[in-house]
Amino acid sequence: MAGAVERLAAVNARIAVAAEWAGRDPAGVTLIAVSKTFEAAAIAPVLEAGQRQFGENRVQEAQGKWPGLRERYPDIRLHLIGPLQTNKVREAVALFDAIHSLDREKLAAALANEMARQGRAPALFVQVNTGGEAQKSGIAPGEAVAFVERCRKEYRLEVEGLMCIPPLEGDPIPHFELLRQLAGAAGLKSLSMGMSADFKAAIEHGATHVRVGSAIFGDRD
Repeated sequence: MAGAVERLAAVNARIAVAAEWAGRDPAGVTLIAVSKTFEAAAIAPVLEAGQRQFGENRVQEAQGKWPGLRERYPDIRLHLIGPLQTNKVREAVALFDAIHSLDREKLAAALANEMARQGRAPALFVQVNTGGEAQKSGIAPGEAVAFVERCRKEYRLEVEGLMCIPPLEGDPIPHFELLRQLAGAAGLKSLSMGMSADFKAAIEHGATHVRVGSAIFGDRD
């Protein structure tokens, strides 16, 4: 049975094919290996194979395993892809190189204050709830462009892009297209979208960052 290193190579090959099919440079797609719930021992072979971009859902879990790995691999870039509570902003800004879940005014204000205090500037993605799902984080699509503008003007935040997690059921492509349209309207070039089941379609519809976990690390317990 293929291990994580072989699965990583297969995912990278599929990314290259999808990008080339869409007339894009594969180098324009960042693979974020989603390592949530996996211990450092499971992540180490993937690091040895050259992967450096990783995604985590929870600040506390990431704090427990990444400082030690970073000592050995200082060029790691860590992405927070799960919801961020304001009481965890200090730790998130200290640990993460990118935050994909900016979705409300209170969080924007907290991030602005903490980034200024620490002198750190993680890349910021505004999460859009493209499916309007009550249980899911993210700003409503109709409010996304105005929210990006407020982040820029009121909080002096440099927003890099938009992020979405389409509903589990149904076709993800309309959600990818909606996110691309919103990013264009907001003057943003980065799109964090696509996971293990649909990253190929996401790349074909403009994804610059794909978040792939189980296709690399295997099923989670």
